[in-house]
Amino acid sequence: MRKILYVLALICLFFSCKKQEKKTTHPQKEPRIVWQAYDETQDLKATEKLEETRMHLKLINSKVSDKNDIWRVLEPELDYFSKDKYDLLKPFIIEKDIPTIQKHIKNGDLTYEELVCFYIYRIRKYESDNSLSLNALISLNPNVVEQARALDKIDKNKIDINSVFGMPILLKDNIGTKNMMTTAGAVVLKDNKAKNAFITDKLIENNALILGKANLSEWAYFLCSGCPVGYSAIGGQTMNPYGRMVYESGGSSSGSGVTVAANFCVAAIGTETSGSILSPSSQNSVVGLKPTIGVLSRTGIVPISSTLDTPGPMTKHVIDNAIVLNAIVGKDTSDPASVAVAIDFVKAVKEHSLKEKRFGVVKELLKDSLYKKAIENIKKAGGTIVEIEPELVDLPGFLNILNIDMKNDLPKYINTHASDNITIENIKGITIFNQKDSLIQIPYGQQMFTGILEDTTTDKELASIKENLKMVARSYFDTSIDAHKLDAILSINNYDAGYAAVAKYPALTVPMGYSAKGEPKGLTFIAKPFSEALLLQLAYGYEQATNERKAPVNYIN
Repeated sequence: MRKILYVLALICLFFSCKKQEKKTTHPQKEPRIVWQAYDETQDLKATEKLEETRMHLKLINSKVSDKNDIWRVLEPELDYFSKDKYDLLKPFIIEKDIPTIQKHIKNGDLTYEELVCFYIYRIRKYESDNSLSLNALISLNPNVVEQARALDKIDKNKIDINSVFGMPILLKDNIGTKNMMTTAGAVVLKDNKAKNAFITDKLIENNALILGKANLSEWAYFLCSGCPVGYSAIGGQTMNPYGRMVYESGGSSSGSGVTVAANFCVAAIGTETSGSILSPSSQNSVVGLKPTIGVLSRTGIVPISSTLDTPGPMTKHVIDNAIVLNAIVGKDTSDPASVAVAIDFVKAVKEHSLKEKRFGVVKELLKDSLYKKAIENIKKAGGTIVEIEPELVDLPGFLNILNIDMKNDLPKYINTHASDNITIENIKGITIFNQKDSLIQIPYGQQMFTGILEDTTTDKELASIKENLKMVARSYFDTSIDAHKLDAILSINNYDAGYAAVAKYPALTVPMGYSAKGEPKGLTFIAKPFSEALLLQLAYGYEQATNERKAPVNYIN
């Protein structure tokens, strides 16, 4: 009898310990937060008073998606993640670069699981609040917390702090990711269960955590003409955290820029055809790299132009940009433009210096006070300034490249990377689909798609246009670079993005400061092909000398 009582006592003790362990680990279940749709009339009316006509909005939130679906599948992971826990972790994460976050994880200040849960909590916190929401995301990875737990089991001493290991990264939603939809923001691709893009596989191989998909300008801003940047039918209107419904978010990698700026992720990947990384990076005070065509694979990315498209990293810090770039380079035999890159970009960054570097400064841009201040800071850091006056020339046929490439490249993407349930085959099919419910699917029209269908440029004419534009654009830069032996030309935001695009020159923008009203601007470095390491060095040197980036004030809590 005594033996039976002893066994019963042990059983009771076991269950009481388990209960106590749960009580200690999960002190109280947190209430779930629900986003509620609201009457947008007054907010939309206010945008009509803005000088920037592209900010005259017709809608804010998507009419085809429920924002609660973004985090619904991950709600159980947040049930015991409290505000106190969030506040405790905040000093280790907000505005911190990757090496610092990795050090905190090695020191035991937080785990990869906590890092992921922190971002999910933060995304829900702001995106569920109609006075602060940025419409910056389309989806979250349903498996990301489980994946983070698996990484927490690995010996932290073996992890390189200059790596993407365990870092939650968002992808622009035109980049294929097999356990999430890849929509390009368009209703016609709402259920596109695409394969992984090449760069997605590279991130996974390097143990990065794909946190989710960022909103974008629908079809990478090649759908409507003169419409707001950052709008997509699936994600709604992306907004700038530095001036919500006041300043443009930049496009087309709008959500990628906004999520990085608002500390919704460690880093993001955007894509650019002409200005689509540089623009949102500048507008949201983050670092954005548009690499030389071929440095990064385009396989598995919804295309505009196989001639000009490229993905690129978008980060808060230059060192993070180099770390992410290291993780996603690689020769891709499926991409004819892809090249092998054997450079350690992190090592290159650490060899930074502005001393004796020669910079071409556009004389006309010196009228901009922030640009002028940036140039003075480079001088103080030992850089040599050469004033230049490049001749602005037209780029005839630029639109033809985009039209004909997309007409050819999009069907190829659908055939090889989209899921079998996507039955639309080409641009014409998409335009017909959009007309069935145009007020919801294309509230700003589809003028660019109509232009694609009307373009009759022949293959021979197109080849001539491409070669001519490359020659014209390279002359625009090289006349000054060669004559003055310049390391880079300095521009503002995406002012020279079109020339860099057709020249196939890399460009990198870094926070330069803020206008009197608080709108961010970026200093953009442009150099000859395959100069990514040099651009990162120069940008890092400038960043260290100035530290211009400031977190958006309404998004620091």
